[in-house]
Amino acid sequence: MRVIHAMWLRQLKKYWRSKPRMIGMLGQPMLFLLAFGFGFGPIFEKAGQGNYLMFLAPGVIAMSILFTAMFAGIEVIWDRQFGFLKETLVAPVSRTEIMIGKTLGGATVAFIQGIIVAIISIAIGFRITNPLYVPLALVFMFLIALLFTALGTAIASRMEDMQAFPLIMNFLIMPIFFLSGALFPLEGLPTTFGTIIRINPLAYGVDGLRGTLSNAAHIGIHIDLGVMIAVTIVISIIGTYCFSKIEI
Repeated sequence: MRVIHAMWLRQLKKYWRSKPRMIGMLGQPMLFLLAFGFGFGPIFEKAGQGNYLMFLAPGVIAMSILFTAMFAGIEVIWDRQFGFLKETLVAPVSRTEIMIGKTLGGATVAFIQGIIVAIISIAIGFRITNPLYVPLALVFMFLIALLFTALGTAIASRMEDMQAFPLIMNFLIMPIFFLSGALFPLEGLPTTFGTIIRINPLAYGVDGLRGTLSNAAHIGIHIDLGVMIAVTIVISIIGTYCFSKIEI
């Protein structure tokens, strides 16, 4: 437990010390909220779908968590390049504990980022439909953070090139995000398109957030929660295995 706490605390300290990184991570969510929320809002409303900002905000919150969580994996490559990982792995501690600490640290950072974006969303007009569901919304946010931090760390454990990592991440992140239903309703989609979305774990996180924050779940909150928990456990196990096989 001491190792897990130390790795978790290290990730948080890095986040709070990097003010440009914190500000930079908010740029893209702000762009989506303002440009899409107010730009496409009138079109969405004329189509009879209501307030687009109410629909969009949960998706943008999930997006901010996704990007921050996935890129947390680069810390593994960074530590390997500068020798910190070697010092950590040769210590008489379990690699599983190191992996858990890194994953929890990255997930906590992504979770905080999501809360900040949620507060910004409320400031520009988003309204939570049922405040009683806010704790469950926080659970969904942390599950998204944990799942994609573990995925990013698993991928980084198999890579050594720091420059290639962002390219691989963007190759994965953009389809995951755009095929999650974060920007558009899931009703009336072609069968093939709908099937792809159904196997995307982020789609369940977005739907869960939308159901808890704006009472507009398409799949169902209970299904969303069950799928997110199951996939998070599986990816965390895979990530732990990949990290345990890392070579220094």
